[in-house]
Amino acid sequence: MVFTWLQAAILLFFLGGVLFAAGPLIGSLLLAPKAKGGALGETYECGVPTHGRSWVKFGINYYFYALIFLAFEVDILYLFPVAAAYATPQGLAGTIKLLVFLAVLGAAIVYFMRKGVFTWPRKIHIAPRP
Repeated sequence: MVFTWLQAAILLFFLGGVLFAAGPLIGSLLLAPKAKGGALGETYECGVPTHGRSWVKFGINYYFYALIFLAFEVDILYLFPVAAAYATPQGLAGTIKLLVFLAVLGAAIVYFMRKGVFTWPRKIHIAPRP
């Protein structure tokens, strides 16, 4: 097997990418302060000392809403390149492609509605700490 300049360049860029990704991780391990104890272990609430329980557990519904928001936000971001690609009239084919994309988004919303993801419970029960 002959080692060509193209293979060398690919290997060089691969190693550069690995170093670019691992460099900040290794740097943070070496340079980050190693202080422990004191106020570092306490819960931080906007600079105000906590009162009562120091750890508040949130219901899982908050995370579901956040994930659904991010998923649909990313999907909606795909509409911007579509608008740029179809800036000139494309006829019926471009319109059908866009409508299929919007139908998939709509089907996902209907699916989540039927699964009851958008219904908010009246009270979130938090189990007591042992």
